Amino acid sequence: MQLDQDLQSRQEVRQLVTAAQEAQAKLNTFDQARLDQIVAALAETGNRDAAELGRMAWEETGFGNAADKAEKNRFAAKTLHEAIRSIQAVGILHRDTARMVWDVGVPVGVIAGIVPSTNPTSTVIYKAMIALKAGNAIVFSPHPGAKRCTLETARRLMAAAEAAGCPPGAIGCITQPTMDAVQELMAHRAVRLILATGGAAMVHAAYSSGKPAIGVGAGNGPAYFHPSRPYDEAVADVFRSKTFDNGTICASEQSIIYHLADEKAVAASLLAQGGCILTKEEGEKLARHLFRSNGTMNPAVVGKTAGEIAAMAGLGSEARAARVLLARETGVGNKHPYSQEKLCPVLGLYAVESEAQALSLSCEILHYEGKGHTFALHANDERVVARFALEVPVSRFLVNTPASLGGVGMTTGLFPALTLGCGAVGGSSSSNNIGPLDLVNLRRVAWGHKESSTGHTTKNDADGALLDALTEKLLQRLMQS
Repeated sequence: MQLDQDLQSRQEVRQLVTAAQEAQAKLNTFDQARLDQIVAALAETGNRDAAELGRMAWEETGFGNAADKAEKNRFAAKTLHEAIRSIQAVGILHRDTARMVWDVGVPVGVIAGIVPSTNPTSTVIYKAMIALKAGNAIVFSPHPGAKRCTLETARRLMAAAEAAGCPPGAIGCITQPTMDAVQELMAHRAVRLILATGGAAMVHAAYSSGKPAIGVGAGNGPAYFHPSRPYDEAVADVFRSKTFDNGTICASEQSIIYHLADEKAVAASLLAQGGCILTKEEGEKLARHLFRSNGTMNPAVVGKTAGEIAAMAGLGSEARAARVLLARETGVGNKHPYSQEKLCPVLGLYAVESEAQALSLSCEILHYEGKGHTFALHANDERVVARFALEVPVSRFLVNTPASLGGVGMTTGLFPALTLGCGAVGGSSSSNNIGPLDLVNLRRVAWGHKESSTGHTTKNDADGALLDALTEKLLQRLMQS
């Protein structure tokens, strides 16, 4: 009997998860050193094939550009590996001799890895590495628009992992991505955790699955230009960020807030570095091409260059030659399109009267869309940094850096990650840049040594001193091991 595609995809998921279960049983017996050998092989493969996989991702999706996608692959492989190489994720992580408590890292089990079309190869490298570092098997669900490059990345990683001693099935990938398939994966009884990176609907589905999930929210971070930092420097950072892979990283800036008194200086810097400030009519024309009638982003503009987007919208030669398109905005909400997330080199421009108004507007924009995600401040006055840091509702508060690169940890000391939690304010279970320690459970081993609430000791008073001495010797031996 010939099964239809949905049934075939569901059956494939069941087979992949079964294989992942079998692999998980073996991974549970691996110590950290053995897991690290596997992760090193993944890093080597991801770094070696970064350019080829980046080109494949660009050719299949049409988003961004091959060079920046290759850089994201190298970041996910090499930079991440450098950050996690010395981390202990499984086994005894910490011994508290005073409290007589140990922390033991235990793999969570089979993970469902949801992969977005904007970062289809780098996300697979990153998630496979943090999953295996923490001793977990992972099954990937590709975006239908990026299935070939996602599957090829997973295949190469699995081959490298197996050659390094990883059990078969520890990295799996759906070859027929359908909604039925991803639902089957997220609901499968053997899947213990969902690691979701993608659109709002997919992340919502992950959190609604009844399973533990780590998801992300929408990015819509404003960038505030405070007069204490030279505007040329601030513009250079924002333009570098907004043109990196044509704005497909969700931490990238979506609007610029500046003081009205400095409008000429800001505009001069924007224009000098390749920006095009649109007229009101041009801005309205562009907005009709950026967003569909239901308010969602037009996928045709995602990851395209400013010139390509200007041509789509029928704008003139000046706009078509620009690095970044900028449109003035005056409000926040569904009637103000430039207050929304734009995954392309387009920015909204807001002029304010004061620092206090900039703070209020930044919070308003984020509460409309992007709360919990990322905010960029360009200021050399630490007083301003402290004031904004106490009030702006984000998990990543970036100072004097390109937001897309700083948010993922390329240009800052944040953990290198391509899944950026938004915390409770953003509807996410974590505010972290997600790493291997987010993918383990902590088992705590605790010795009884206190009095109970009734006043009786939890050990026999007659031999309490002997037990104390034996326990102390045991702890000393373990600390030396």
